Formats: sequence, C-alpha cells, structure tokens
Amino acid sequence: MSLVEQALSYVRAISPYQPGKPITELAREMGIPVDKIVKLASNENPLGMSPLARQAVEKAISGIERYPDQFDLIAKVAERCGVAQNQVVLGNGSNDVLDLIARVFLAPGRSAIFAQHAFAVYPLATLSTGAELISTPAKHYGHDLAAMRAAIRPDTRIVWIANPNNPTGNFLPYPEVRTFLDAVPQDVVVVLDEAYNEYLPPAERVDTAAWIEDFPNLVVTRTFSKIFGLAGLRVGYALASADIADLMNRVRQPFNVNNLAIAAAVAALDDHRFVAESYELNRRGMEQLVAGLNHLGLEYIPSHGNFVTFKAGDGAAVNQKLLKQGVIVRPIGGYGLPEWLRVTIGTEPENARFLEALEKAL
Repeated sequence: MSLVEQALSYVRAISPYQPGKPITELAREMGIPVDKIVKLASNENPLGMSPLARQAVEKAISGIERYPDQFDLIAKVAERCGVAQNQVVLGNGSNDVLDLIARVFLAPGRSAIFAQHAFAVYPLATLSTGAELISTPAKHYGHDLAAMRAAIRPDTRIVWIANPNNPTGNFLPYPEVRTFLDAVPQDVVVVLDEAYNEYLPPAERVDTAAWIEDFPNLVVTRTFSKIFGLAGLRVGYALASADIADLMNRVRQPFNVNNLAIAAAVAALDDHRFVAESYELNRRGMEQLVAGLNHLGLEYIPSHGNFVTFKAGDGAAVNQKLLKQGVIVRPIGGYGLPEWLRVTIGTEPENARFLEALEKAL
C-alpha cells in the first residue's frame, strides 16, 4: 500500500479549492503583458488597500522580527461589533475561522448542512473532518432556509449560511434569518458568513453580533479581504459566544494572523473614508455592469456583493475567449453552474473593458 493510500480516505476524496487565475499565470500562458490584463475574478477591491492600512503596514515592518500580539485587533473588533473581547477569534482570512469551527464541532459520524451553489469552503471544511455533507437544493440560486431546517438530523452539528452568498450574490433578509435561528435546535451551530456585509445598503444591514446573546449557537464570520482591500494579508474574524470562541482558540494555530495583517486591519477599521469610497465605487460599478448585461440580453442574478453572476451559455468556452483578450473572470462550473460566469466589479475602465471583451466573446 502506497503512502497516499495510507492517508485518510475522506481527505483523499476532497477536490482542492480552485482560486481565481492569477494575472501572472495568464501572462505566462498567453504571452500578454501583465499591465494589459484585467482581473475581475476574485472579488478583490479595485481601489487596493486602505491608505491608512498601507501606512500602518509600513510602520509595522520595523517590528517584523517579533511574534504577533493579537490584542489590539481583538480589542478593536470587539469595540466595533459591541461584543466582549473573549468573543472574538481571529483567523488567517475568514476561511481560517470557518475551518476552526469545523474542527471543533465536526467529525466522522456527524453532519453539516449547506446550500447548493454556496461557498466552496463549506464542503472543504466539512469533508476534511470526515463529517457528512448534506446539500440542500437552492431556491432561486440561493439558500432555501425551510429546506435547510428540514434537513437537520440528530447528528447535524453545523449549518453553513453565506449572506450575501458567494458566488451567486443572493441575499436573505435578516428577519428570515432570525426566524430560521428560532427554529434551529440549540445544539446545532449556525455559521453566518458575512464576508460581503459592508457592501449591503445601510437599510438592509442588521447588527447580527447582537443576536449572539439570544442565540449562543450563532457564529458570525467576517473578513478584511473584500471592502477593506486586504486580501493578500489574510485576516478575518469570528464573533461567537465566549464558550464557542474558547473552543475555537484551543485548535487555532498560535500567531495565525501576522504582524502586518494585524496592523493593517486595525488601521483599516478607522479608514471610514476609504470604506465609503469603496462602497460607492461598487454601487456605480454594479449599475454599469447590470446595464451592460441588459444591453447584451444576458440573464444575471441580482447581487448584493461586489460581483455579478451571469449566464453566458457555454461558460468554459466564453471564459477562454475572455482570457485570450486579457480579461480574467471566474468560471463556476464547480458550483454546479457551468453555463454561468462570475465577474467582480472593478473600476469604470475595467468594467468597460470586460463588457467590450464579453461582447466579442459572445
């Protein structure tokens, strides 16, 4: 028996996560200069990182020889979210805290529920523990909370919910989410992944962190990778009851968030002007892309994130034609949507470049 066959069977069965194609990879493959490529594949902030965060990173470099101290960022997040410091768990991106939750509550003989077309990390985190993954059918390409509630079994320990959802952009009104929480057994953890929360219109936002007092089985996760523009530094966090946070910290890697990420995230939380500019750019860009898709007669899913998912016919073929023009978007056949592509909202010129390339590709 080979060494590979000695590995856990449920690990060998996992399909690795496929990230958006890097600009440098496309440049190598197609011979296109890097500065001629537009990447709209990974839901990154087209404005880059917060200026205050950049200054903080430059300052923090002088202490890079020291191990990280998470105190300042935990205190800042706790203050901003209105929770105690012992309710905050930091992660190397929000994917890290999702994995921590799975490691605490899942194992062979247990199950977790997620919705069809939901974020690929939920299956990865679940299956890596040997737990069974239960997929519920989508409702208008998003979560069907009634179906998810009906799918809960005695061995179910986690329900994964992304709101807004990636890659489809669907949004669940928060009154519906709260009604769902009321119906879920208290021994089942509900993970509410709010990676795109800051892109919601203010009227649609709800202080879900305050719900933890009423629902000790609720865990809210957020990230600095999207509107704050810190995807490359990898920093996210979870908000949970003190008991759940304590368990997550027991399996968390020491120093899982580095010095530069901590400094940048602390500063980014105070850069309200940058966040407002990013939100407004996204709002205008959404209008631009939707208008362009309507002009081309393409079906799309109304989105509450910083991306739009649209029906392209043969998604793989259209994607390849876009790549040849130096435009990178995200094929989502792996999400069960082979006819669809997801495009991140960029700057006005980037959006225009994409729409021009898409028209040619079609």
